[in-house]
Amino acid sequence: MNPRSQMMLRVSGTIASGILLVLAFPPHDLFWCAPVAVAVATLSWHGASTRAGFLLGILFGFSFFLPHITWMRVVGDDAWVMLSCLFIPAFGLLGAGIAITSRLRFWVLAVPLLWVSTEALRSRFPFDGFPWGRLAFSQSESPLAPYAAIGGAPLVTAVVATMGALLALAWVMRRQPRICVASLIGVALLSTAGGLVPLPTAGSTVGGADSVTAAVVQGGVPGVGLDFLGQREAVLENHVKETLVLAADVRGGKVAQPDFVIWPENSTDIDPLMDAQAGALIQRAVDAIGVPILVGAVVNVPSDPSHVWNAGIVWMPTASATPGPTTFYVKQHPVPFGEYIPMRSLLAHLNDRLARIPRDFAAGESTGVLQLGPARIGDLICFEVAYDGLGQAAVLGQGVQGPLAGRGARLMTIQTNNATYAHTGQPEQQLAMSRLRAVEHGRTVLIASTSGISAIIEPDGSFAGVLGEVGAGYLEAKVPLRDELTLSDRLGPWPERLAVLAAVGMVLAAAVFNRRERRVGSPVRTPSADSIQEPVSDQ
Repeated sequence: MNPRSQMMLRVSGTIASGILLVLAFPPHDLFWCAPVAVAVATLSWHGASTRAGFLLGILFGFSFFLPHITWMRVVGDDAWVMLSCLFIPAFGLLGAGIAITSRLRFWVLAVPLLWVSTEALRSRFPFDGFPWGRLAFSQSESPLAPYAAIGGAPLVTAVVATMGALLALAWVMRRQPRICVASLIGVALLSTAGGLVPLPTAGSTVGGADSVTAAVVQGGVPGVGLDFLGQREAVLENHVKETLVLAADVRGGKVAQPDFVIWPENSTDIDPLMDAQAGALIQRAVDAIGVPILVGAVVNVPSDPSHVWNAGIVWMPTASATPGPTTFYVKQHPVPFGEYIPMRSLLAHLNDRLARIPRDFAAGESTGVLQLGPARIGDLICFEVAYDGLGQAAVLGQGVQGPLAGRGARLMTIQTNNATYAHTGQPEQQLAMSRLRAVEHGRTVLIASTSGISAIIEPDGSFAGVLGEVGAGYLEAKVPLRDELTLSDRLGPWPERLAVLAAVGMVLAAAVFNRRERRVGSPVRTPSADSIQEPVSDQ
């Protein structure tokens, strides 16, 4: 095959792999497309020059990442393209890495290591990262999800990428039956071995009750999209109203008395610590249900009026020893361009929509472990569910301040506001992440959303209840409390760190090997230009 045709084949394969990977994620949920997409991408980049691999990786980023986050178009097409362009270069590094390591005999091992490494990069840089589109987040409904209990999201990504690399190897070596068959057997084993991972369903605590009755309230919003931001009073009133419905149903014997209630992020954008009317409305709802409510609120930073906090506040009944607002968690990971404007002085005059964020959100400093009635919860707010370290810290009790210092969460709560992105696929994508986190930490996950999707997720990732989008209602269920740690939480960030070190080592080894071959004037051992069609005997 001539070089031009070869490059056209690489380009076509790259675009096809990106489209396949889009289909693996919610709302499409064709999770089996993920390893196939990795296989097609690997074959498309295998044996290419490093420069060509980088450019092909960029092309893959555009064909996958842009369609994957089309929900950002609600904010604006420019915001959608800008966010994509910030993180697509990481896919270029992935393509370059797979291209250069394809010169090594054990290139199959490099593929999963490079996927994990580039996802680690995207989760941290730039602007503290944006982990959307990690391979692991496509697998919450697949047989691979249980691997999260062993090595978290990085291991799930590694398994998906390994399956893709083995499929690619089977194609390259299709005229060598033993290697081809062994590769396919490896794929089959990886796809089924996850079923052997034990996943907890019962409570397990060192002391006290091993279960609680939890309620989640979804009050609904008057509208969707960015316009909901101007309807603060109605949003708060909706959540009060739905909590009163729950209280009436408890009195009528329709549902059990909950031990606590979760309200979503932005359930009040009116600072209830400063606005007496907002505070009184919340207190009315708390007193009606008679148990603490975790209230999602936007509050002013006491020491800095130029900033606000995105907080989860434990609000106690009047009859309790400490009525009203007590402990709280402040979101540690504000979203750039959503909750704060990087380089505000430079960008603010370029886009009128930035005026919707007149004050930046300040980041919290303490992990969100709170005592909510009989439950010690680990609170995450909205997009924080996408970041590995925040959930791990909550379960392990790391970075917890105050009387609960050093004590880990027995269940997880996720307060979110997806009203901006209703019916765009974003709520489904976030729900998938939450299900994977339940398995990863072996904890019940309670999701409270203003407009959906709200859910109660068991520690094994199954649903105990779901409320759909753009509606109001509540969920109530008896859920387990757990102190026992999964292997994933015991290992912490080390699997990802070791994968990054190994990936860097393989790239450096490939670079040294190529340079040595050029110095002695002998040809580099690499697949032929036609390797996508013809097997290479020395691989």
